[in-house]
Amino acid sequence: MDIKKQIEYWINTADDGLNTAELLIANKKYLHGLFFCHLCIEKGLKAHIVRCTNQIPPKLHSLSRLLTKTDLKLSDDDMKLTDTLMIYQLEGRYPEYYPIAPSPDISDKILIETKSLFLCLKNKL
Repeated sequence: MDIKKQIEYWINTADDGLNTAELLIANKKYLHGLFFCHLCIEKGLKAHIVRCTNQIPPKLHSLSRLLTKTDLKLSDDDMKLTDTLMIYQLEGRYPEYYPIAPSPDISDKILIETKSLFLCLKNKL
């Protein structure tokens, strides 16, 4: 396995997810935009799993579980963000668990925090 290519894949697709989140939130598609915020951080963490383990990351979506497979230590604020993003992850696709869209201001705040955390994850590679 080419470790560098794996890491590039996860970071590049995370970057794409962040761009998609920005477009969706700008167009008032808050739930879908926040789903892509989650996806961005998930893929950023998966890049670090590859870096730390030299293996393909597990097919998990839980940010806290993925984080345990890295050597990263997130701030309390970043941990709160990962908890918030979990509200908008894959389970949001099912009718029994469909979260209420937050306000535009809260969605924008989550997007800004996601950008900051993703930049931090990229810089630590």
